[in-house]
Amino acid sequence: MSANSKISPALVDWSGINGLPRFDLVSDDSFADAFDAALVLHEAEIEAIAKNPVAASFDNTVVALEIAGDELSRVSALFWSRAGANTNDVIQALEREIAPKMSRHYSKIGNNAELFARIDSLWEQRDALGLSVEQMRVLERHWKGFVKSGAKLEKPKQERLSAINERLAGLGAQFGQNVLADEKDWSLLLSEVADLEGLPDFLKDAMAAAARERGADGKYAVTLSRSIIEPFLTFSSRRDLREQAFRAWIARGVNGGATDNREIVRETLALRAEKAELLGYENYAALKLDNTMAKTPEAVNDLLTQVWDKAVARASEEEQELARLVAAEGRNHPVLPWDWRYYAEKLRAEKFDFSEAELKPYLQLEKVIEACFDVAERLFGIHAVPLAGVPVYHPDVRVFEIRNRDGKLVAMFLGDYFARPSKRSGAWMSAYQSQHKLPSKNGSIGELPIIYNVCNFAKPAEGKPALLSLDDARTLFHEFGHALHGMLSDVTYPSVSGTAVSRDFVELPSQLYEHWLTVPEILKTYAVHYETGEPMPQALLDKVLAARTFNAGFNTVEFTSSALVDMAFHTQGAVEDPMVVQGEVLKKIGMPASIVMRHATPHFQHVFSGDGYSAGYYSYMWSEVLDADAFAAFTETGDAFDPGMAAKLKANIYSVGGAIDPEDAYKAFRGKLPTIDAMLEKKGLAA
Repeated sequence: MSANSKISPALVDWSGINGLPRFDLVSDDSFADAFDAALVLHEAEIEAIAKNPVAASFDNTVVALEIAGDELSRVSALFWSRAGANTNDVIQALEREIAPKMSRHYSKIGNNAELFARIDSLWEQRDALGLSVEQMRVLERHWKGFVKSGAKLEKPKQERLSAINERLAGLGAQFGQNVLADEKDWSLLLSEVADLEGLPDFLKDAMAAAARERGADGKYAVTLSRSIIEPFLTFSSRRDLREQAFRAWIARGVNGGATDNREIVRETLALRAEKAELLGYENYAALKLDNTMAKTPEAVNDLLTQVWDKAVARASEEEQELARLVAAEGRNHPVLPWDWRYYAEKLRAEKFDFSEAELKPYLQLEKVIEACFDVAERLFGIHAVPLAGVPVYHPDVRVFEIRNRDGKLVAMFLGDYFARPSKRSGAWMSAYQSQHKLPSKNGSIGELPIIYNVCNFAKPAEGKPALLSLDDARTLFHEFGHALHGMLSDVTYPSVSGTAVSRDFVELPSQLYEHWLTVPEILKTYAVHYETGEPMPQALLDKVLAARTFNAGFNTVEFTSSALVDMAFHTQGAVEDPMVVQGEVLKKIGMPASIVMRHATPHFQHVFSGDGYSAGYYSYMWSEVLDADAFAAFTETGDAFDPGMAAKLKANIYSVGGAIDPEDAYKAFRGKLPTIDAMLEKKGLAA
């Protein structure tokens, strides 16, 4: 039996509309055999490239590598999508098996001496090959990838590095599954009227829906989904219930037993430190930052420290104001973490004369999605066409064609917006298929990007609209900014397509896109009351815009403390007890007792569920320096949709992927690199 015959056609021959996968034909039990067969096929392709008797050329080696492994890419895309957004016991068991198997496979490729010799020879003569800028970037990416996979190491060290990578892959998969299990298994069911004191109707509706989903019809469930836990902490008048829910929220991954992540973190940090040493780096942070804009841990810590000092000073001022409100109620307790959101909401109402509950009826999910699409059309000339009746991996998923002004199809987009127990927390963008212009095995030239967004908004009761907080709306814009980075990609080679850029540049297109949510023209058009259809009153709009930097100290302390702990872990190396290190770092920087890290170590999925943002959580702030300056380019023109600036933005940021150096890309758009000043002003932290 051939390897191809072991792969279900639905996994690789995507016959849905415009080349979408036929999700309805994909079964969980088809993945195991498909992975085994696809790995064999990819291995054969790699071997053919390595043993090609013709001398290495860019086409017969680099381009060949770029298009190899199509079956594996397709099977992987479908599997990891399901593992993140609609998992189950079968998928989770396979995930624990597949993650190390994939690591082993790619380690073998990275240690293929004949293949690396071909890449290395091209790298040595790169200046004489007549390569374009994009081709040079692609060659560099492959060469550095092999070096970081241990291609230059002696055999015993290669084998140790492969074993480390395999173990890390398994640990990362288990870490994420443990967090999901803790989130799924905990809920606080409420039924008494007194338990619901202070909760607005939109939140009670979402909690009732969550309770029904858990078989507790007629009750109200506080869950650990941010779209429920954060508003509960914001509005619940019951301090005892706020504390109970908050303690469960921060205890994810640290509950003891099978889902406790502390030992996973300890082993992960030890293995990452050993990996860095094998590859000749001072520490794991130095390894991860080698190919970024920041370049060194010192540069990262310098940025974080500058912002931390301003943020903690502002948070102290905010806490004093919250303490005043506590005292005004006749209470004598300090402001603790389960109090902050509750009293901050009261302070917002006092300072700006509006509350989140007053704002939320104007932020319907459907309208915010429309706003996302409208901004994209105004800036980039593309529009979304919804498709009905298309098979998807879950009934909540929506499908859109993305077309340009001439009606040409440029991408497919899927949106999966509601929280559910089978979905990991957070929000993300990914691709089933990335844009490129190379020939495929079937003879076609290039591929259409198929991009998807996943969010975790509270699902409303039947017949009621989904209402978002302002933070939720920003999240939706943020993830669609990532989606645009994938959908507007216009490069030749897959390895530099879309979001395949340095970690501290990848958040620029997403964070920049958030700015257009609060452009008055957009809010006036799409922030309409879900019952009356009336637009947000000008007075409320003015208050919302005036309050943009409200609670900036709290928000920045939450984030920056997490980023500083991440950097400390990955510059210190192996540690005996990660929780002790976390505590030492927070003590050293003067973490307020009233605030906790946005992502405490045992549930810090950015850093430990895989290594995507390890020694890289800072990148959100690094990109924020860029995005504040980039949006200033529009405000300086007096038009948030200035056509000339939008064209430069598309050409130099959203379309080029990793085809050019990110510094060169940014300077081509803006003419210069930014300073920290615009970001501090945006946050309201400027002196």
